Amino acid sequence: MNQRNSSSIRVTLFAATLGAITLTAPACAEGVPAATAEEEAAKLAKQLSNPVADLISVPFQGNWDSGGGPDGKGSKYWVNIQPVVPIHLNDDWNLISRTILPFITQSHITPGPATGQTGFGDTTQSFFLSPTKGGLIWGVGPVILVPTSTSPGLGGAKWSIGPTGVALKQSGPWTIGVLANQMWSFAGNARQADVDALYVQPFLTYTTRHFTTVILNSETTCNWKLQGNQCAVPINLDVAQLMKIGGQRVQFGAGGRYYVSRPEGTAEWGIRAFATFLFPTGKK
Repeated sequence: MNQRNSSSIRVTLFAATLGAITLTAPACAEGVPAATAEEEAAKLAKQLSNPVADLISVPFQGNWDSGGGPDGKGSKYWVNIQPVVPIHLNDDWNLISRTILPFITQSHITPGPATGQTGFGDTTQSFFLSPTKGGLIWGVGPVILVPTSTSPGLGGAKWSIGPTGVALKQSGPWTIGVLANQMWSFAGNARQADVDALYVQPFLTYTTRHFTTVILNSETTCNWKLQGNQCAVPINLDVAQLMKIGGQRVQFGAGGRYYVSRPEGTAEWGIRAFATFLFPTGKK
């Protein structure tokens, strides 16, 4: 989940899409009681705040960061394709697969004669073993960084591995929790820098009775190989709405971020827009 990588879907594209499609809040299907439909939508909205929920989802998360690079004039666009698939092991345990594959377009980010790059970045694959019961929701497992980048400057060309974990508590409309991982490189291009990186994402969400969710989080990344300031600390604020297009549940959202701390040559601020397609498993 190494969200530090994440394309060229911008807020304007999402606005155009929203303008072209007539969207409605989740409504009951024909013959289905309104209360039942609302209960289903409320359950889905709550599951979306849980990274290890028993829910198949396919988010497309578009990002734009500004102010990075050697001269501070760089920009980076990327879209994270982030399928989340729960695997039902038994009545007590699920294995949650979370994949992040970024497609990136950036300019003036890396030094050298090539001022721009476009292509896929490295893939982050996480697995969380998570209990299906209990008041505290948690999951632990391995995280693997796969060097799938298609252009120099878009990835580290290193295989990396480490532990990952998530813990959260849901109470009424509130969700509070933290997700983290630490990775070290173990193979790959010997000419590229080794990976020794930490990712920490504390999050707080509030979901209204109209299935609108306000999301406050940080996606802190620390590169322990850097000299000086090793951590980029953004504060993200997003607003998302669960909707229904025909028979398909989708959550649309947008927001912005500001980096309260950052290494030299990294972004100052950014914006985000996303669409998450939901496929409930039908399990309790």
